[in-house]
Amino acid sequence: MTDEPTIFGKIKDKLIGKKQEWATQGRGLTGEAASHEQRLPPGQHLVKDWPVLDLGIQPQIPTTSYTLTLDGAVEHPITLAWADLMGLPQSERVSDMHCVTTWSRYDNKWRGVSAEALLTLVQPRADCRHIIFHSYDDYTTNVRLEQFAQDDCLLVHTWNDAPISREHGGPLRVMIPKFYLWKSAKWVKRLEFVVADEPGFWETRGYNNNADPWTEERYS
Repeated sequence: MTDEPTIFGKIKDKLIGKKQEWATQGRGLTGEAASHEQRLPPGQHLVKDWPVLDLGIQPQIPTTSYTLTLDGAVEHPITLAWADLMGLPQSERVSDMHCVTTWSRYDNKWRGVSAEALLTLVQPRADCRHIIFHSYDDYTTNVRLEQFAQDDCLLVHTWNDAPISREHGGPLRVMIPKFYLWKSAKWVKRLEFVVADEPGFWETRGYNNNADPWTEERYS
């Protein structure tokens, strides 16, 4: 329907306003900190399902037209079609995930392309320090290069042996398990490698630039 984008836009504005309000109020903060050896970060509670959280827009991207661009401060910029991605070495990991809205889910089985494989492909320049993830819904988020260059980080297309659904960021999303989930961009379309940091959507709306759950880096 022609009015559907408008309805989605109104929902998006309401959700954004509510989450900015949470940042102002410090929602979920306990004032505690813990080491990573404590599996459940402070202020988190376990769930068995996977809650759906987004900006009110869920892009539908057929794999036949999907592309992923890796560019910026790299030696070998490239744009990959879905078949190219599937042709890269595929990796499996099991990890927990932690959302800033205070839920955590244990033992998620992922399949996708590892950060190591992607970094080997494009070869970040010596002066590269950060990555900006760009999504098909125009969402952005930033991480330091070393945050992404970890053994447990992937671009994932499969969760618990099934393709990731659209509402959870399919066909491809980022997964960086050691940081709050807003850093793991859904519907990712571009990895922009940069020299200087560029805070993303939530980072410019009151959320912490680093986002470590164990030190409760929920908000700025």
